[in-house]
Amino acid sequence: MQIVGWLMAIAVITWFVHDWLAREANPNRVPMVTASGEVVLKRGSGGHFMAGGTINGEAVQFMLDTGATQIAVPKALADRLRLKRGMPVELLTAAGPSRGYSTRLESVRLATIEGKDVGAIIVDALHPDVVLLGMNFLRRLEIVQRNDELILRPASR
Repeated sequence: MQIVGWLMAIAVITWFVHDWLAREANPNRVPMVTASGEVVLKRGSGGHFMAGGTINGEAVQFMLDTGATQIAVPKALADRLRLKRGMPVELLTAAGPSRGYSTRLESVRLATIEGKDVGAIIVDALHPDVVLLGMNFLRRLEIVQRNDELILRPASR
C-alpha cells in the first residue's frame, strides 16, 4: 500500500512540475486582451513570445517570428488540420535549406486579431506542436515591446 501511495505522490508531483514548465515556456496560453483591444503577451522562459491561438478554428500554439516571411505550419499539425499541400517551395531557414509546400489558411486568430485567407508554408523540419507566426500575419499589426511584454494592436490605416 505504501508503494501505491508513493507512486501516486510521484505522479502528482510530476504533473505539477510538467504544468509549471509548460506555463513558464508559454505564459500566454490564453492571451491577455486589454479594454482597448490590445493583445499583451509575456515573454516565455525560452526568450520567445508564444501564444495560444487558432488556425481554421482549431487550437494551436504560435511562436511569433518576425524573421519568418510567412506562417510556417509543421507537417504533423498540417496533416491533423487537413491542410492541402500546394506547390513545393525551397526554404532558407536558420537551420539551413529546407523544402516546404504552399497552402492557404481560411482563418488565423490570435486572441481578438484575425486574418482570413492567409498564405502559409507546410514545413517538415519544425517542432511538431508550434506554428511560426510570420510577417504575412504580423505586418497587419502595430507591435510594441516593453521589457518582457509584447503589445499587439491592429495597424491603423
